[in-house]
Amino acid sequence: MDAIEPIDAAGPSASTGPSHATEPLLRELVGAVLREERLRQGRTLARLAAASGVSMQHLSDVERGRKDPSSEVLAAITGALGLSVYEIGDRVAALRRSPAALRVLDLTAAGRRELPLPGPTAASPGALATGPVLLSVA
Repeated sequence: MDAIEPIDAAGPSASTGPSHATEPLLRELVGAVLREERLRQGRTLARLAAASGVSMQHLSDVERGRKDPSSEVLAAITGALGLSVYEIGDRVAALRRSPAALRVLDLTAAGRRELPLPGPTAASPGALATGPVLLSVA
């Protein structure tokens, strides 16, 4: 039986697939879509947490792409937003088809600044897009 090699915590290497620097993680996209919908509805994090039964800290972590929500947590959040998990999936897929709709908020610099989604899929170099925000905090 072949040994299973551990996955590097830093992510896949250039030889095994796209790196996080060029492609956002699914949890970041899902979190961005959830946050965008919450804000579109004019709801606070506290109100959505109470309505979904998910702690405010965990909900915040999910929205910021720091935590992968379980299917139960995702269903609770989407249900509280009046959406289905399928609708969230469709919105994530739409972002995948149109990555220019994403913008990255770089919090590592002295001041906040928006950056285009890195990689060859950005609409045009240096262009800022509107849409869900992926936070970059290194």
